Amino acid sequence: MGAGLSGLCAAVELVDAGYPVIIHEAAGHAGGRCRSYHDLQLGMTIDNGNHLGLSGNRATVAFLSRIGGSNAVVEHEKAEFPFVDLAAGLRWTLRLNRSRVPWWVLDSRRRVPGSHVADYASILRLLSAEPGTKVSDVLACEGLLYERLWRPVLLAALNIDPRDADAGIAAKVLRETVGAGGRACKPLIATKGLSTAFIDPALKYLKERGAVFRYNNRLRRFVSDDSHVAGLVFEQDTTQLKSGDRVILAVAPKAASSIMPELKVPSDDRGIVNVHFRARGPAEMPRMMGVVNGLSDWIFTYSDRISVTISGTDLVGTASCDLAQRVWTEIGAVSRPYRSDFAATPPSWRIIREKRATFAATPAGARSRAQSRTRLRNLFIAGDWTDTGLPACIEGAIRSGNEASRLAIEAN
Repeated sequence: MGAGLSGLCAAVELVDAGYPVIIHEAAGHAGGRCRSYHDLQLGMTIDNGNHLGLSGNRATVAFLSRIGGSNAVVEHEKAEFPFVDLAAGLRWTLRLNRSRVPWWVLDSRRRVPGSHVADYASILRLLSAEPGTKVSDVLACEGLLYERLWRPVLLAALNIDPRDADAGIAAKVLRETVGAGGRACKPLIATKGLSTAFIDPALKYLKERGAVFRYNNRLRRFVSDDSHVAGLVFEQDTTQLKSGDRVILAVAPKAASSIMPELKVPSDDRGIVNVHFRARGPAEMPRMMGVVNGLSDWIFTYSDRISVTISGTDLVGTASCDLAQRVWTEIGAVSRPYRSDFAATPPSWRIIREKRATFAATPAGARSRAQSRTRLRNLFIAGDWTDTGLPACIEGAIRSGNEASRLAIEAN
């Protein structure tokens, strides 16, 4: 149930195990929040949001390899992350070494400018935090290193003000990225769009192996007894399940709770704003740049567009034209060393506001994440909001699909 990334991943695992699969999707297309579409206003194909992967996202890399999407993703040669502090007028590039031992902090040319080696030891308190604590309980959320490194990194990963975030989720992110060394931190960017890398290859893979898709088919509720799902009630009809049939519910938390009210789901969420401009960035400009002390958080430069992500907000009350102008002005400031003739007026733009982009990764949100296994023996849950230990992200969605399919295969 659901043709987002977690549902497609689960389906891929199942067809490879020899099971016949039917995918029901409420919308008229697959992909959920990880997809591309043709925008009439811009006259071009854009992603509904900017998603960054890393070379250490083992489930993502394996999924792309399996479905044939690896060629649509560019892996950067090195674990390097350019930043600009708009308030200070300062630029630097964080350069991680390949091994787990963080030799890079010893080199002032590779670490955050103005920081000292001893400053980095404070993050160890976060990595050993007790369950249920917030990041601000164990990490001083202030100061130069926090503002120029930990805040932008954690905000991008968690989509929430790091001060309010669950320390355990934040720690897991850091262990699998910075803590794993540069070989795990090389950026992966779908330069030709998310659908080209993830969705279109997955659909082709599944259809070639006999999977059936039923779009515009919204599930309303289950018919169940004490131990099994016996039927699926859709808007148009009801499907009775046979003995041995198994169900994977791979929908957003609000929809999952509506279908199965007893299910534990996160009740709070956070938004993301993405601003896309039809413009060519300077050829010398990094493909991705972090912004400190600006409205923009990350600027992505593609061959035909410049896209900006603003995390942890939907900017309610901010007029779209004002938002586009402010972001474009910041792009001009960031791009100045590479190109000085940026027009003051923004080119054609599109703003995408996702009010419920991710669950709120607070301690309360972490406690309310559903397990993949349910009390019903033939029902399993998938989604980046389930208890993967990671925040809501592509890697978490794929791991949840892997886990739900594994349990479904093992079920009697």
